[in-house]
Amino acid sequence: MEDRTESPSASCTTSECLRSRRGLRWMRPVLNSPAMHAAVTGSRRCTALRIDERNASTMELERWAGARSGVVHQHDAIRAGFTRYAVRRGLERGQLRRIRGPWLATADASPSLVRAARIGGRLACVSATRHHGLWTLDDATIHVAVPPHSSRHQADGAVLHWSEGPMATHPYELVEPVVNALMHVADCRPFDEAVAVWESALNSRRVSAGMLARLPMRSAAARLVRSTSTTLSDSGIESIPVVRLARIGIVARQQVVLDGHPVDLLIGERLVVQIDGFESHRRAVQRERDLAQDRRLRLLGFTVFRYGYRQVLTEWDTVESEIRLAVAQGLHVAG
Repeated sequence: MEDRTESPSASCTTSECLRSRRGLRWMRPVLNSPAMHAAVTGSRRCTALRIDERNASTMELERWAGARSGVVHQHDAIRAGFTRYAVRRGLERGQLRRIRGPWLATADASPSLVRAARIGGRLACVSATRHHGLWTLDDATIHVAVPPHSSRHQADGAVLHWSEGPMATHPYELVEPVVNALMHVADCRPFDEAVAVWESALNSRRVSAGMLARLPMRSAAARLVRSTSTTLSDSGIESIPVVRLARIGIVARQQVVLDGHPVDLLIGERLVVQIDGFESHRRAVQRERDLAQDRRLRLLGFTVFRYGYRQVLTEWDTVESEIRLAVAQGLHVAG
């Protein structure tokens, strides 16, 4: 009788190979079945979905960090619900970079915060007040607070503040609280500039006079700035002339109402000094209103001096000399 059993190929004659080949013939219908195809396709979709979820998590971490000026502590990211895998993935893909230790930064992170993290401290003094949105003169230098008695800080041109403020800080913040920054400003900056920053904090309601009165202040400079600061100035550029004139014995009253409108400074009874802020006269309509008020005051017998932002900051000797000459001529006296 003719043997109809399929012969193994010349390259595979072992019994194990024969059983394997028979098994494959038996499995081929299963592998080609719609159920198996659906299972494999579903597995691929699940894998793709997991990859998309991981990418989305990394992108969400980048957005979350960007909403916090671009520099965050890794522990805060974990507490916010992001996984260590998302952090690692963000670093690998270049969406995040590690600055120092646990500090992470996005590509467009705040340069000042990056420097503070790299130094190992917190933005302080005028760098912190500027970050908090207070009126601050730019001295083109970054100020960083570091822990007292610490060492090995690479300042790299930064001004380091070693003193502690009245408000406790924690290792997860890169900016000194407002009250601490105000103490730094009082000890570090010129007196007139410090008063301007403090009055900006008062006017913006970041602090109150009552709260400042209850704070312990170790330095005489801070106590003097506190006793001088008021809420009468509309901006820091108005605070500076008041302090500078008081230094030479000229008292300038603020926000006195004349002709139905408050004036910036009134010396004596008749000498009005108006200060234009950096932004105030970019609008032609506002400029015309101010000049019209000046004319009305002159018609009422007042002497009116108007100075701009740049003049107060860079030409103060001229401003002071003109005001002193006016006082010497009695232009501040009624009658």
